[in-house]
Amino acid sequence: MNFKELGIDQDIVDALESRGITSPFPIQEQAIPLALTGQDIIGQAKTGTGKTLGFGLPLLQSLGKDPDKGAKALVVVPTRELAIQVADDLKLASANRSTLVAAIYGGKSYEDQVAEINAGAQVIVGTPGRLIDLSKQKLLDLSNIRFMVLDEADEMLDLGFLPDVEKLFAYTPDGRQTMLFSATMPGTIVTMARKYQNRPVHIRTNDPDEGQTKADIKQFIYRAHALDKDEVVGRILQAEGRGKTVIFTKTKRQASKVSEELIDRGFNACALHGDMTQEAREKSMAAFRAGKKDILVATEVAARGIDVDDVTHVINYTIPEDEKAYLHRVGRTGRAGRTGIAVTFVDWEDLTRWGHINTALEFGQPDPTETYSSSAHLFADLEIPAGTKGRIAKSKRPDGWKPGDDEKPRGGNSRGGNSRGGERRPQGNKPTGDRKPAAKSDAPRTEKHGEGEHKRPPRQRNRTRNGGSTPAN
Repeated sequence: MNFKELGIDQDIVDALESRGITSPFPIQEQAIPLALTGQDIIGQAKTGTGKTLGFGLPLLQSLGKDPDKGAKALVVVPTRELAIQVADDLKLASANRSTLVAAIYGGKSYEDQVAEINAGAQVIVGTPGRLIDLSKQKLLDLSNIRFMVLDEADEMLDLGFLPDVEKLFAYTPDGRQTMLFSATMPGTIVTMARKYQNRPVHIRTNDPDEGQTKADIKQFIYRAHALDKDEVVGRILQAEGRGKTVIFTKTKRQASKVSEELIDRGFNACALHGDMTQEAREKSMAAFRAGKKDILVATEVAARGIDVDDVTHVINYTIPEDEKAYLHRVGRTGRAGRTGIAVTFVDWEDLTRWGHINTALEFGQPDPTETYSSSAHLFADLEIPAGTKGRIAKSKRPDGWKPGDDEKPRGGNSRGGNSRGGERRPQGNKPTGDRKPAAKSDAPRTEKHGEGEHKRPPRQRNRTRNGGSTPAN
């Protein structure tokens, strides 16, 4: 089956084929014909199975080539990065028609986004906060919305956007067509569907035999030592067939530190976390998508909604909070029909949490294999060439590698720690302030002032005992 047979116009089909997209995925085969009839839909499929075109193509098809400007379709997403990605996909599909698509999200100036709205953008893709801000200021009119989509609805609820989503529903007319897409189906989403949709059809494309994790992702769980993780990661990154890789960390500081460490080891890495400016985040994502950087070190919140099809490896530098977060993380690989590899490090103190995830996802690995950078099974499991070390020699570093602004001087990072963790310490006995070291002798010291010098008597010190003082001997 092809997109033309699903009822999509030839100009959209041509735009897709120009980018090598010729065959629909299962979620698209089921969602597109129903959506074209105006039916409200709940689409449930794992991350990376083509949900964007599942709602995007019928949306663009229904808008047609209507020259009437103004917001007609609203796509609400949980993160800025996903807003950019979805908008880019819709722009690609509508390249042969005059439909205008605008990405509206926080962290950027209002002026450019308002200019796109005023230019007559018909499809608005945005995050809840910025959409509500513009609506309250009467800069975005949602009263004529005919199609409303919630993409990655479960992630949106996890991030606490439910009140904002309900406000956005209130800004749109009752007669709209509503489509809701999600990887999981918690009770809150079912309640929302009953409240805001009109007799929706529930489409589920998960293979019932594949379990809760995708069958095309190989899972490796290792109990690793914190001081050995960087070396293990450095060796994994030199595995056979390793392509784009996402490394998840627990904190923003850790994401920055791991990224700096990998750059120092000769890898093309970049960071993505909430302490970065929006411009820096977009620069990192653009470099990662384009392949200029092939390793993205990210916190879970910052990386939600990353939609890059050719990620081969996901490494959980620290384990996620629960099984849902685990599924979202590893879902960054094995996308669009490809296979992937997920490696998870479990610290000793995280064994209890891992036990809950293991039970929920039925891994059968309550006690992960103790693993070090020298472990033979690590090399065998991940096809790492024998003798590989966790640092790339300067003569063998990849094209495009450079320290740049991402690499900090050896021994220090932006938080005052060293590149291998820990706090900055003074070297040897060198004092950290301007004060000179105290003399070991009580003999008078000679100090120079300009051309002259004078004798300075020894410093008198008093001891204190029980609130009183006694002269030192």
